[in-house]
Amino acid sequence: MATVEISSGLAQVDNEPRYHYDIYAILEAPQELYFGHETQVNVNVVETVRVPTDDGTIEKCYMSPTKRRGVERRSLIWAPVQSDGVLLGDKLGCGIPHTCTQIECPICAVYGGLIPSATDVEVMGKKSKRQPATTIGRLVHGGGVAIQELEPSEKQRAMHPSMLHKDPGADPTPTPFKREYNEPALLYPVYNHCMSITESEFQAVAYAYLDSHARLGAGNPKGVKIYEAEWQTALQPLLVVDRYLAPLGKRPVLSPQISKIQQAVDAFCSAATSVRNKPTTEAHTKIEEDDTTVFERWIGDAALTELQNYSVNFALAYLK
Repeated sequence: MATVEISSGLAQVDNEPRYHYDIYAILEAPQELYFGHETQVNVNVVETVRVPTDDGTIEKCYMSPTKRRGVERRSLIWAPVQSDGVLLGDKLGCGIPHTCTQIECPICAVYGGLIPSATDVEVMGKKSKRQPATTIGRLVHGGGVAIQELEPSEKQRAMHPSMLHKDPGADPTPTPFKREYNEPALLYPVYNHCMSITESEFQAVAYAYLDSHARLGAGNPKGVKIYEAEWQTALQPLLVVDRYLAPLGKRPVLSPQISKIQQAVDAFCSAATSVRNKPTTEAHTKIEEDDTTVFERWIGDAALTELQNYSVNFALAYLK
């Protein structure tokens, strides 16, 4: 009888412990955004979801978690490497759709990768053959249902020829079309969850998370920011970062049925400041049991600083 190997396939690390990490936030769009869904009779339609309520069903704009994931991955692929004058994805031979699947790759290690069949590749002038392989992503994305009940707005646009000047009678002529947009000032509760990753692996997650905020949205305009509100006597970003072995903090995940901004902010802050079902006023909460740190939570400005520190460490490790 053959011996069955019981293994997750994830390489053992001796110098760094693994933890679970969570990032929770409410994002604000300072301008209209387009998150494409489909085209209907010359109208580019944005994604929406239907949410049941006690009074019936409401429709809300939606920032798809899969779209956020794609933008984050591209933030890493297109990150500039100073010493080589290339982008990180080019240096690693990792891109879209051809990912490298190498566990040493800071992109595939957390976002996952797939090579469906043997493929000849050339990376920085060196040719090689990559065998079929799969790396399961250990980062998942959630949320994205807008808080306010605001329907998309529809605007007229014109698709122009890709030349600086065309005579009035020459073809092709500008093609008018209509496009829906998510209204400005919509708020989107989102979260990222990382399963069993090291601190050095989380550096890539933090970098991609912060860097992607300027690029969310299809076409133009783009960009969101972390929403700020009065929180514990100061104006702070609605942001929470957890690192843990045991999930001891309430998850600041908002119900899509909430449509009032203040109700959403109160619910987020209440969950963010609850650890082991007890309120906390600390910007950084640390729980230890038997000399082992089982849970840590950073909130507000402290959480943003923590993500920024991880981002700097990623840049120093891979981009200098």
